[in-house]
Amino acid sequence: MTLNDPEQPGGASIGTAIPAAAAAPAPLTVPAPLAAEGVPTRFACFVTGTDTEIGKTLISSAILHKLVQQGVRACGMKPIAAGAEERDGMLHNDDAAMLRAAGNVLLPQRITTPYMLREPCAPHIAASLEGVTIEPVPIITAYAEILGASDATVVEGVGGFWVPFSPDFDSADLAVQLGLPVVLVVGMRLGCINHALLTAEAIVARGLVLAGWVANQVDPDMRFADENVAELARRLPAPLLGRVPRLTEPSAAAAAAHIELANLPGWPAKRA
Repeated sequence: MTLNDPEQPGGASIGTAIPAAAAAPAPLTVPAPLAAEGVPTRFACFVTGTDTEIGKTLISSAILHKLVQQGVRACGMKPIAAGAEERDGMLHNDDAAMLRAAGNVLLPQRITTPYMLREPCAPHIAASLEGVTIEPVPIITAYAEILGASDATVVEGVGGFWVPFSPDFDSADLAVQLGLPVVLVVGMRLGCINHALLTAEAIVARGLVLAGWVANQVDPDMRFADENVAELARRLPAPLLGRVPRLTEPSAAAAAAHIELANLPGWPAKRA
């Protein structure tokens, strides 16, 4: 039994330590609203993290970089970006810009980031300050447009896995509506084991597949980092996709050199 398996009566609970190799990723599926329209199966994943500021954008960009290296049309999506400033008459967000630069399919910002908010704070607060209500339909509609324009999509969440957007919509709801395999970015620092296991439990409780996780060294002075990674590998029900060290100059290409994604569900074969 793994965190990706339902709890069995009289069996081990969801917190039982199980080798990660026991987990078998489910096949990639297209969200139900899109599948009904005949959108073909292709690679896509949802990237979430154990907290904010732990490297989700860096890892999302690294995944896009490797997709481009595979010879596919790849596009990043950050549905909600809080913390934007106006440049040349347009709102700019560094995370959204990094995703855009890592892919090779350029679409209007209103599609790749339907909600671009100015205040660098929790999305529901930033949206309220601007009189905006974050709703799922514009995001799902934009995602459908990205599907039609690309071969692969990486959707980056906001903050941790469960972040409020509005009184009745949050980031976990969005992940469920998209229905994509989840890649978890674990920020390697004191407390990361607890944060990672709780996040994994929340992902599985929503009926999603945890397809893999990445250890990202956010604290360069963390003690016993190897031991922490080993314990996470023992307890998390998904493969470790790589360990990204603290990079002197963080970039998609630099981070991509430290991750291996061939076993992710739907990962494309390299094109000639």
